[in-house]
This record gives sequence, C-alpha cells and structure tokens, in this order.
Amino acid sequence: MVRDGFFYALGLGLVAAVLWYLNMPIALVALPVVLAAFFLWFFRDPNRTIPQAPGQIVSPGDGVVTEAEWIETISGSRLRLSIFLNVFDVHVNRSPVGGVVKVCEFRKGEFMNAMKPESVLNNEQTLITIDAGGYEVSFKQIAGLLARRIVCNLKVGDRVERGQRIGLIKFGSRVDVLIPAAANLKVKTGARVKGGSTVLAVLPEQALNEASAVVA
Repeated sequence: MVRDGFFYALGLGLVAAVLWYLNMPIALVALPVVLAAFFLWFFRDPNRTIPQAPGQIVSPGDGVVTEAEWIETISGSRLRLSIFLNVFDVHVNRSPVGGVVKVCEFRKGEFMNAMKPESVLNNEQTLITIDAGGYEVSFKQIAGLLARRIVCNLKVGDRVERGQRIGLIKFGSRVDVLIPAAANLKVKTGARVKGGSTVLAVLPEQALNEASAVVA
C-alpha cells in the first residue's frame, strides 16, 4: 500500500465520523466511507516477481499497450511503446531496467486525454533515462485527463534495479518507453502488461556483447 492511500482514507474517515456525530443521513455518512475504501484499493502496491535474465526490459507500469511504433531521436532509431493506465490499474511505476539514472526531468504541461497522441508532447510529464551499461532506456510518466500529480522518487546519479519502485501517477494516465532498436519486442498492441513483471522486449546476446565492449 502506498502511504498516500492511508492519508486519503484517514481524512475521509474523519469526515464520515463528523457526519455521523452530527446525526446526518446514513447515505451521506456512507459516501466518504466508500471513497475511503476506494482510495485504499487504488493505492495498492502488490509485490511482483521481477524477471532476471540478461537484456530484459520490463514494463514500467500496469495497463494496456496502445501503441508500438518506430521513432527517430537524436540518439537514433528507437521503438516507442505507449501503455495506458486506467483508474482501475495499479499506479505504482517501476524501473524497466537496472542502471544509473542519467536524466530525470519534470516538465509542466496540459492535462488532455492521455489516449491522444499529442499528449506525449503537450501533457505534464517526467522523463527518466537510465544508462543500463552500454545502452539506454528512457521512459515517461505522463499525466492525463484525471491525473493531477506525478510522483518520481529518482534523481540524476541514482542507481536503480530492474523492477524497482520509482514513483506513481495519481488517477490514471500513461507511460511511454523508448527501447533500443536492437531489442526484440515481446508484446503486441492491445496486450495487458504488469509493471515490473511483464517483459516488453529483450536485447539479443550480440547486442549485449557489443554494449559491454563499448563500456569496456
């Protein structure tokens, strides 16, 4: 359970207690109780089994893969996967790879529907790039129509492990992942994925060896 859930639930519990003390109708008292239960459920943080094979890139969040397309960046071709999180998904985000945080940038923006392609450029977001040792994986936490706060617990220079909890997006949004061109994609559009445990792509052994040679 993310501690935010306890804070929301406690506040609503106090509201319910005050309404009950004032002898308000039972339906009115029940409303904050139901909302408190929802927040406790929404901020759940289940344990996950993290894949350990070399070169695996795991999903940074729960949701549905809505896009899988090639894009050109200043660093070359990348495969971009977009994962949409609805209000019923677990919203804790995890690192797709292990390595050192090279970039961690928050950018203010709009709160348009995260399903729209332009949201990746215009919406409020945090960009994280991780140096996995010879190759990099970037991902974005992108706010949506209902999401009003992005939480990222990382800073440049931090070392993270694959599947490590790194933050969350409150109340539904999307995460985008930029994967090296050499990686073999393991999911398709429409697939449901789980943060930290679903393998999105795998770098083949040759690419890993080349990356290791570059680092050496």
